[in-house]
Amino acid sequence: IKKQQQDVLGFLEANKIEFEEKDIAANEENRKWMRENVPEDSRPASGNPLPPRLFNDSRYLGDYEAFFEARENNAVYAFLGLTAPPGSKVSVYICHSKQ
Repeated sequence: IKKQQQDVLGFLEANKIEFEEKDIAANEENRKWMRENVPEDSRPASGNPLPPRLFNDSRYLGDYEAFFEARENNAVYAFLGLTAPPGSKVSVYICHSKQ
């Protein structure tokens, strides 16, 4: 999980895409927010969704696998719901655990 989180954060930072991190390990409100905003069909069969999860405002974008696939297909901006140029003001949330 930690490596996946670092991969997403590193990509966003390198491409100067503004984002806000929501630490779900240390903040119950963030954990609740993530659980409520991950669609039913994107949740695991048992247990809770694991980070990292990406959102544009409260719109769920996907998990690490979806992000990785979009990056491999050079479609990250479309995945994030962004238009070029990189660095435009957006609200991208990365729900993750800092532990």
